[in-house]
Amino acid sequence: MRVAVTGTPGTGKTTATEHLDTDLDIVHLNDVIQEEDLYTEVDEARDSKVADLDAVRDWLDGREDVLVESHLSHLLDADRVVVLRCAPGELERRLIERGEPSEKAEENAESEALDVILSETVRDHGKPNVYEIDTTDRDPAAVADDIEAVLAGDRDPSAGEVDFTEYL
Repeated sequence: MRVAVTGTPGTGKTTATEHLDTDLDIVHLNDVIQEEDLYTEVDEARDSKVADLDAVRDWLDGREDVLVESHLSHLLDADRVVVLRCAPGELERRLIERGEPSEKAEENAESEALDVILSETVRDHGKPNVYEIDTTDRDPAAVADDIEAVLAGDRDPSAGEVDFTEYL
């Protein structure tokens, strides 16, 4: 089984997956992209690397029983996709607290309010394979429990249940 845990930066993907109790190999994709040089360029304006998704797919090829965590993981093949969500105001606060420029934090908050990653995920994987989890004001261990329920098949697909459009 291949599972993707995705979401706008700041939703808690890395923190939640560090609390998982699973036999799946956990791949923190952003680390792999950095360590394996799986990027095509550096976007200076956003202070980020532009991932080479074909190279990432090649790197993942043949790996089974894996959970891939990243804001890009929904762009890869997966049997189930967990989309972590967070209220845009809280998301913006988290990003600024971890040192992101306010412009980048605002851009990510708007993306979250517009359901950008959720929309892409449903488009590419189909609504029956998408599980939405709201991380706003939640303990990472509780979020991990919800992810484990998805892995165990104990949670129904739930795309479209979280709505942050009032932020706009």
